[in-house]
Amino acid sequence: MRKLKQITILGVTGFLLVQVARAAGIEQTNKNETVVNDTTVTNDTLQKDQVTDSSKDFKNLYTAAVMGDGVSGAKLNPQAISFVQNYIAKNEKGFLAMKDWAEPYFDLMDKILAKHGLPVELKYLAVIESGLKYNKKSWSGAVGPWAFMPAAAREYGLKISGKKDERLDYAKSTEAAARLLTDFYAKYHDWLLVIAAYNSGPGNVDRAIRKSGGSKDFWVIQNYLPNETMNHVKKFIGAHYIFEGEGGITTVTKKELKKLLEENAAQLSDEEMNASTAYKIKGRFNSTIILKYIEMDAKDFSRYNPNFDNEIALNGVYELRLPKKAMNIFVAKRYHILDESINYLLQSSNSSSK
Repeated sequence: MRKLKQITILGVTGFLLVQVARAAGIEQTNKNETVVNDTTVTNDTLQKDQVTDSSKDFKNLYTAAVMGDGVSGAKLNPQAISFVQNYIAKNEKGFLAMKDWAEPYFDLMDKILAKHGLPVELKYLAVIESGLKYNKKSWSGAVGPWAFMPAAAREYGLKISGKKDERLDYAKSTEAAARLLTDFYAKYHDWLLVIAAYNSGPGNVDRAIRKSGGSKDFWVIQNYLPNETMNHVKKFIGAHYIFEGEGGITTVTKKELKKLLEENAAQLSDEEMNASTAYKIKGRFNSTIILKYIEMDAKDFSRYNPNFDNEIALNGVYELRLPKKAMNIFVAKRYHILDESINYLLQSSNSSSK
């Protein structure tokens, strides 16, 4: 990751306090607005010796990606197909072999990213940054699993001295990366642009947006970005397809994700829509705590409320939709749920920072 220009900083404590301050209650609304998030990608220090297995058949992946018949329904942008096909052929064997030894690191990263309200699939950014090697050092001087340069590391709370370099610490560097990714998302509201900024800095992304005439669509501005950054985003997408078998909310643009969420929302039947109600909520609610009170299946909750934790964490508002009986319970217990949600997040933050 190249040196980053200064951006507005939100530490994890400050971020949570902002969300607490937003916790102003609930107001009823008649329409179901869907807030949209997007995709992310970063630097690549993947070693050539991990490149193997070029014989893997791409047909099934291509069908799942383009036709959208995977679990998430995310489609692979036509401009990425050729690159992702070649990337998977070269890296699939090495990445899949990584799954076993990397499991404890992935679990750790999942917990921290989820606590910050970020898509857990962003952990694949560390895969292409460092191959998950804690002592990886890039040609530019970036160090650790998240490839932090010294200035950015210190800016996000990591200590670097002759005796100690917290960039090498999986938990602390993931916390710092989560805060940085949150700040970039607050700036761009698009995960693909976030990953581009993680690679080459927000200055290059802003310049590409200006040169494109103001577009904030990665597939429009990609040719105005450094080649390394353009390819880095596609490498992240390729890694996501290898590990997940399909795309997701971090492999599509904001516009593509909006369409995807609208399609997911359309999966509710007319009967389900008529038997449910929506409320606009504000505050740092957590789906795990909500489910504890309303006794609703997690998959059903996600169908009614796609991308809930990510949206509520990053934007502080969400149009919650629930079956009427479940909504009555939620409304009656909403202050307890909000209080418990905030305590849950604070406890998670304290435990992961130790």
